[in-house]
Amino acid sequence: MVTVIDGKGLIYGRLASNVAEMIMAGEEVVVLNAEQIIITGERSEILKDFKNKVDRGDVSKRKGPFYPRRSDLLFKRCVRGMIPWMSSSGRDAFRRLHVFVGAPKQFEDSNKVRPEEADRAVTCKYVTLGEISEFLGSKVR
Repeated sequence: MVTVIDGKGLIYGRLASNVAEMIMAGEEVVVLNAEQIIITGERSEILKDFKNKVDRGDVSKRKGPFYPRRSDLLFKRCVRGMIPWMSSSGRDAFRRLHVFVGAPKQFEDSNKVRPEEADRAVTCKYVTLGEISEFLGSKVR
């Protein structure tokens, strides 16, 4: 069974933990509009944290950890941190996760789910994953 989630306006960490539970339970999960997932907090602090993560890996010496810049891969990396990545069950679960920037035509008419834990009214400061990926230098929002 495939669960399609529209990430527009959903909170980053709460959505990632819900998705991690779903894929570990054996569900196939598709997340659309990854560039519109929001992270609450002070903009400068969030951008500084992500910039530090990207700068930690030294590309010139080919030493990691390599951190993604695209918004769909940023979300996948967050979910990867919430599953047992070093075990075969975690790797198999990670293969059941598909994240897209925007909404491909094949999922336009599908029934979309919005997890209630991640769907909160945001009244504080926030940044979208698209803005973060743009700040990090990604050509794809």
